Amino acid sequence: MTQNTTEVVVGGAVLAAAAAFLIYAGQVAGFGGTGDSYTLQGSFRTADGVGVGTDVRLAGVKIGTVTALSLNPTTFFADATISVPNNIQVPTDSSLLISSEGLLGGNFVEIQPGGAIDNLQPGEEIEDTQGSVSLISLLMAFVGGKGGDDASSGSSDIDPAAP
Repeated sequence: MTQNTTEVVVGGAVLAAAAAFLIYAGQVAGFGGTGDSYTLQGSFRTADGVGVGTDVRLAGVKIGTVTALSLNPTTFFADATISVPNNIQVPTDSSLLISSEGLLGGNFVEIQPGGAIDNLQPGEEIEDTQGSVSLISLLMAFVGGKGGDDASSGSSDIDPAAP
């Protein structure tokens, strides 16, 4: 009988630890279901590395998450919906951009607040957006030498009319 009691106690402890882990993971991922936030919209040309649940940050501090991401069939842009806490008012001239945590880090959505007196209302769209930057495209441009200083640009300091 002692072995059965020990197994039941250990099994209960494992289940309690698993439940605690799931609750913690839900809170970290933003699935807590707090009703004290409002949504804002933004359209991006590219939204690589962003999905539902991606962090929304202001001044480097996580303030919300991406709650929806879909393709607009008319503009072919990625339409994102983000949640922002009610106690943070976003000015109407703010920017929304996709930033990276570094070369190997993930992407997040960053709000850069403007200086307008008026604030965005729930459901309104942030017009000034910047999509994600592709590291591969940047490397290809660098390796390909697509700069303004190369000799093939047609500019020269030599005057062809000079003797």
